[in-house]
Amino acid sequence: MTSHPPGDAARVAERAARESFGRLVALLAASTGDLQLAEDTLAQAFEQALVTWPRDGVPANPEGWLLTVARNRQRDFWKSAAHRRSAPLEDAADQGSAPLDGLDEDGVPDRRLGLLFVCAHPAIAANVRTPLMLQTVLGFDSAEIARAFAVPAGAMSQRLVRAKRRIRDARIPFAVPGREAMNERLAPVLEAVYGCYALAWQDRGDAGSLAGEARYLAVTVARLLGTQPEAWGLAALLTLDAARAGRPGGPYLPLEEQDPSGWDKGLIAEGEHYLARAGRPGQAPGRFQLEAAIQAVHCDRARTGTTDWPALRTLYTALVAVAPSLGGRVAHAAVAGRTDSPEHALALLEALPPERERFQPYHAVRGDLLARLGRHEDAAAAYARAVELTTDPAVRAFLTTRRSPGKMSDQAGTV
Repeated sequence: MTSHPPGDAARVAERAARESFGRLVALLAASTGDLQLAEDTLAQAFEQALVTWPRDGVPANPEGWLLTVARNRQRDFWKSAAHRRSAPLEDAADQGSAPLDGLDEDGVPDRRLGLLFVCAHPAIAANVRTPLMLQTVLGFDSAEIARAFAVPAGAMSQRLVRAKRRIRDARIPFAVPGREAMNERLAPVLEAVYGCYALAWQDRGDAGSLAGEARYLAVTVARLLGTQPEAWGLAALLTLDAARAGRPGGPYLPLEEQDPSGWDKGLIAEGEHYLARAGRPGQAPGRFQLEAAIQAVHCDRARTGTTDWPALRTLYTALVAVAPSLGGRVAHAAVAGRTDSPEHALALLEALPPERERFQPYHAVRGDLLARLGRHEDAAAAYARAVELTTDPAVRAFLTTRRSPGKMSDQAGTV
């Protein structure tokens, strides 16, 4: 043990949770496939750490300490009378080293990637693979994930519980797949990395944040698989977006109000390099390649001083044809409001499915379009709903300003 002030102990625990949570869950669940038990016992270990470390000092190997405590909690559960009545006795035996202990660090350079590919097993329902990764590997709670997918929190929680039960009951192996299987499981892994970046978006200017970790994972998986265009597309997308990130904690500014002279030219060049690697002559681009190309158009304003709205309109039209996600369709409508008319853009918004009502960008873009048409009362109501759905204080402050009468006639940027 080493002596640390209480605040330092809490920071060490927070860093361990951010950097090692997925790996520790993988090690705890490897022998039994019981993700829920692994998460529960690891959470108990963190609770014990927050009590013990400030008093006794931070251990030299915090992750090892957490793993030991969590495994002891697992053994306590296996020995319990309730468990003996509901599970075979041999399940309670210590299974020894876990499959991910032998993970080839050269082949898969980040243990979290190994577990991401495990959670993309084809026996797990397709609609829950990405949410499962976001919760189990990347540490988001079910309410945050539900907001990202625009579904009720209770429904998302039930999906995750069923998925973990399926893994446990079907004894889905916690083994890192071979390279060919990785290629087959790539799509939900990329979605999870993208979802992590989106959920932590407000901190993307901090390389040590979850958004920074997501960008690192995107670049790592692209280099690992080498020839997957969508992996390079995601690496380009997140890098180009990060190039425009302001200082974490600063005020929110919509894209067209940002000063491009403050953007990171090195990251722009890096992102453009990744986008070039994603290109395949004669092969139609995928979702992440198109989104990266959209980011590249925005970043090009640093060179030209203007935004090529017709190019954005073309790219968004292609994007909603390839991947008609709610976010993509809302952004498409916002751009159509620039290139066509606010009336046409509102019609695109009204054609969206009912999930739009839980999606903050829908209400923010709708408020902007209504304000452009002079429908100030309707615009104020739309902005008010967007404020209700916003968790980022900086975005909330921006939207609150937009809904004020003095700003209602301004041409607000998309959110």
